[in-house]
Amino acid sequence: MSVKLGKIDHHLFEQFISSKCGCNRNEVNIGPQFGVDVSIVDLPGDMAMALTSDPLSLIPILGLEESAWLSVQLMANDMATTGYAPMYGQFVLNLPASFSKSDFRIYWDHIHRFCSKIGIAITGGHTGFVEGQNSTIAGGGTFITVAPKNKMLVSKYAKPGDVILVTKTCAISSAAILAMCFPLTVKNRLGNETHQQACATFYQTSSLEDALAAVGKNHEHSDVIAMHDVTEGGVMGAIYELATASNNGALIHNNKLPIGHLQKQVCGLFSLDPRHCIGAGAMIITCKKESAPEVINRLANKDIACTEVGEIVEKHKGIKLIENEIAGDVIYHEDDPYWAAFVKAMNSGWK
Repeated sequence: MSVKLGKIDHHLFEQFISSKCGCNRNEVNIGPQFGVDVSIVDLPGDMAMALTSDPLSLIPILGLEESAWLSVQLMANDMATTGYAPMYGQFVLNLPASFSKSDFRIYWDHIHRFCSKIGIAITGGHTGFVEGQNSTIAGGGTFITVAPKNKMLVSKYAKPGDVILVTKTCAISSAAILAMCFPLTVKNRLGNETHQQACATFYQTSSLEDALAAVGKNHEHSDVIAMHDVTEGGVMGAIYELATASNNGALIHNNKLPIGHLQKQVCGLFSLDPRHCIGAGAMIITCKKESAPEVINRLANKDIACTEVGEIVEKHKGIKLIENEIAGDVIYHEDDPYWAAFVKAMNSGWK
């Protein structure tokens, strides 16, 4: 039986990986789990270490700076769900043999710059050039941070009664990257202004500031319960993952889901539903109902939009989307439709 392209699905993870994770060490508080962005290892003195890993992007059609941005920010988004910024980074680069030294210098200068801005010390890794490496994935990285154990957040901590908040809008990264990769088509169909505005949202694909604004730069606010960043599967997939990770259900109001005009236009052109496609840059936040206005206001003070879209409920109530006052089961899509839309556009000769 062949496997699907893209991220391993939940069932395959449970079947092959979850029960085979090497030595069982007591200090591993949270190991690999579906819908959980980080692992947590307990340290002496009431401290803990959070770790997260992701592929590194090297996408010529986007550019070297943009690829470096995604490489750093997508890992930083995962770490942001703890309420803390990453502190240390390890990078494993498996670069194409045809990748020039001058391009490598540019790419790495951007990696260094983006890490420096966040406060990440690059502590090591591996760099090599590989014959036959033509993938847009140039290796992988790991980000690490150390913080007080009792202040670190994890997506599985969400509780029934929590309000579900979504920052920014659905499909930020999908719309931005599609506009950048198919500029002529987007300009011809949607206009030059829409194309420029959609491309400009590319640098909104970081949700680190969202998380830090929610909990406070010094983690002074304790009313945020859990966070989960939006990646494959979009906002709907991220809410589903958070609810599943915390062993709960969720009620989501379709008419409250934030979908920006730009994202709606670009996704519509590619026959994508903004609710279900890759949405890096948005953050799912849960908090107690009485705290929601305060959390939303803290984000607004940083010019970050935040919308209440539903609530966490008991598991037996299921994960439901309410449309026109009718609640239906949310279906989790193992394959993000973005990839098929991208390939279809390429095969159709869209430029």
